[in-house]
Amino acid sequence: MAEETAEDRPVLRENVRELVVPTSLAGVRLDKALAQLLPELSRARIKRAIELGAVRVNGRRLAKGGTVGDGDALRIDVAQVADAPAVATPGAPLRIVFESAELAIADKPAGQPTAPLRPGEIGTLVNAVLGRYPELVPAGPEEFIGHAAREPGIIHRLDTETSGVVVIARTAAAFATLKTALKDGRLDKRYLLVCSEQGLPDEGSIEFPLANHPKDQRRVYACVHPRDVVRYEPRAAITRYRVVQRAGAWALVEASVEKALRHQIRAHFAAMGHPLAGDELYGGVVIRALGRHALHASQVSFAGGDGVMAFDAAAPLPKDMTTLLEAGAPSE
Repeated sequence: MAEETAEDRPVLRENVRELVVPTSLAGVRLDKALAQLLPELSRARIKRAIELGAVRVNGRRLAKGGTVGDGDALRIDVAQVADAPAVATPGAPLRIVFESAELAIADKPAGQPTAPLRPGEIGTLVNAVLGRYPELVPAGPEEFIGHAAREPGIIHRLDTETSGVVVIARTAAAFATLKTALKDGRLDKRYLLVCSEQGLPDEGSIEFPLANHPKDQRRVYACVHPRDVVRYEPRAAITRYRVVQRAGAWALVEASVEKALRHQIRAHFAAMGHPLAGDELYGGVVIRALGRHALHASQVSFAGGDGVMAFDAAAPLPKDMTTLLEAGAPSE
């Protein structure tokens, strides 16, 4: 390993940190390089910084999956991704479909982010949740439930334009149990989606591994060909599905995943030639009346254990997706 020099070390200039990539990190992914060079920053903060454009490599943005080179100049504005506590918004709209002393399950509408990215941001699900459940925020020096000031209690997230159920732990014990269940694939999550019905089998399994997209940080890449598996070192991903209803040109499909990766369902259906309705990012038909991709987290269940009682909660298909099915044909 090359000896570190003063030039290689981070320079703190108020909220901006500047550093030079050493020879030892040449060819390493940007997020991993930053994690080594700035160990005081969590991987979550580094990821948010890259997504928000708060990281520059030689003055330009680089996707998380991109690699850095020897001598590259890195610049990160940490103020944009500070781990500041989320702001509680009492009285904000919030639909709860299940509630107990241990947890709550919210039905998040499409268009609402799950959690804030920037300090002081409001309008997210977390803001409304904190307004409803103040016990998630410590009154003293205790840690936040889940140890995350931005998203206390949140067990899993949904994309902004995906609607549906989100599980929220109300105690530290429940958070630990449910996070472990999620990691182990014991938190059963079901989704409903709308895609083209032509040529879609009644049921099946999609098993393309997923990687960061090599050219577009907004997307993930389904490695359909063996050469892509070698090139991009993807993560295994399995999506199982069954057609619930066929309505004209559309199919309403139920999908399930054990350990959902980012954009897994969207990328999987696009890879097999059936991108979700409205999912322009993955090649879906643009439907202005829908205004989003047609994906809804419809149900979540847990068999119980480790101090958390069993639950099974569902959120009905939202009106925009039912209207799309009733129309029966793609339209703007």
